[in-house]
Amino acid sequence: QVQSVESGGGSVQAGGSLKLSCTGSGYSFSSYCMGWFRQATGKEREGVAAVDSDGRSFYAESVVGRFTVSLDYAKNAMYLQMNSLKPEDSAIYYCATRRCGVNWYIPAGPGYWGQGTEVYVSA
Repeated sequence: QVQSVESGGGSVQAGGSLKLSCTGSGYSFSSYCMGWFRQATGKEREGVAAVDSDGRSFYAESVVGRFTVSLDYAKNAMYLQMNSLKPEDSAIYYCATRRCGVNWYIPAGPGYWGQGTEVYVSA
């Protein structure tokens, strides 16, 4: 099955850190623009972070300075280092294909959505 496989979520206290990983099963990251998205209970899905092949990265305003996104094409993997976590970061995090460039926060293309990985940050 062609999909993304996310991992690394968990339960942490506010101020803690987690590193999420995403690998592509059955497709190559080099063929698409990839990004991280999240959806909290009762809220709409939102773009969190993304990075282009030229290294240009994009972040939601709420995570600037706390999250760092990176890509490893050799491993067909994308990562999201999350520091200084806040309770409002609690959500299911997904990686998926997206629009390239400044509209990075819009899912686009085949998607290849996985099951996501859950992050819970306690106060």
